[in-house]
This record gives sequence, structure tokens and C-alpha cells, in this order.
Amino acid sequence: MELRRLEENLGYTFEDINLLKNAMVHRSYLNEKNKLFDAQSHNERLEFLGDAVLELVVTDYLYNHVQESEGMLTSLRASLVNYKTMAKVGMTLQLDEFMYISKGERDDSEKSKLSIVADCLEAVIGAMYLDGGLEPSNVFIKDKIIELLPEIISSGSYRDHKTIMQEYCQKHTKITPRYRIIGTDGKDHEKIFTVGVWVGQEKMGQGEGRSKRGAGTAAAEEA
Repeated sequence: MELRRLEENLGYTFEDINLLKNAMVHRSYLNEKNKLFDAQSHNERLEFLGDAVLELVVTDYLYNHVQESEGMLTSLRASLVNYKTMAKVGMTLQLDEFMYISKGERDDSEKSKLSIVADCLEAVIGAMYLDGGLEPSNVFIKDKIIELLPEIISSGSYRDHKTIMQEYCQKHTKITPRYRIIGTDGKDHEKIFTVGVWVGQEKMGQGEGRSKRGAGTAAAEEA
């Protein structure tokens, strides 16, 4: 019954509710002692599938609706599918309230929690694709994720901040920015990296991401 309430948030009714249930199972839940049900598998295979469906739908939409260069389209796509955007959408849909996850993971840092929510949203997309095919996945992604495109464009958050920063520094200081990992958080399979950026001896900013590259881009954006 709880998952039927989640379906209302998603705007999609599953023919096979077990697909949605599987999408909610984090790997940590399999070892939980007081499980609500006997989960046999976690959601990472569905996440793998959902990631591919998400990228296809977003790429198709941008190609057909945004008349910009390949570089610009790549930047817009990256902004739509990165973990921060996915986590934002996932939290809006209240996925965190429905996830089957160990108490330890649920009590972990906010950064790790957002990464898990982002992965869970991709798993939901994978489950939706298996349940109803590409069309409902397409509708869901457009309604919940691609709708953020105007905000991303108006804020300029899609811009390649590392390139902008490098060009600025070379013009005004003749110094190339240096990036360094200053911390990691989360389990091995879902790490969040923290990267700092320096110009000479001065630290100009830092950022977080699920990859070193993404964290470096976030650091350049802050700088």
C-alpha cells in the first residue's frame, strides 16, 4: 500500500509493483536484520538500465528541441543528469521516505543520502521502462527532469566552469588553476568526492561530486 502512494508521486501506475519495490532496495538493506520483507536483490541493475534510458531520452529531447552546438548540448545534458539534479528530483518525489535501506545508511551523511536518492531515481526509471516500455519513461523524464531545463539555462549552471576559470586565470594572473582531492565520503560503490581548486597558493573554492571530474567542476563553479 505504501508503494501505491509512491506511484501517485511518480504519476505512473505499475503493472508489476514488484519492479518498483526492487527499485527501492538499496544494497545495504539485504543485510538488515529487521527487514520489512525478504529482499532477494538490490536495485543496482535497474539503476544501470535507468541511467541508459535517462541519457537516451534527454539526448533525444535536446537534439530535437535545442538548436545549439554539440558542446552546448553536452553541457546541458550533463546538468540534467548529474547527481545533484537527480537527487533534487528524487527528494521532491519523496523517494527517501520509501527506500528500503539499512539504518546505518539512513543515518549516514547528507551527501551520501543524496547520492543514494539519485541512484534510486535512476532505478525507478529502469523499472518503469521494464514495466511499460519507453513511452511512460519518456513522459516521466520530460515531466520531472527535463522541465528543469529553463531554470538550468537561465541560471547558467550548465556552463563549463573549469574552462571559464582557466581562461580567466590565464588572462588575468598567468597562473593555471590546480585541482586536488581534499576528501571522500560514503561507501566504495557510491563515493562523494570533495575537490579544492587553487590559484597559486590561494584556495579559491571547493565542490562535491560522484566523480573527481564532477567535483572539480563544482569547485570551479564556486570559485
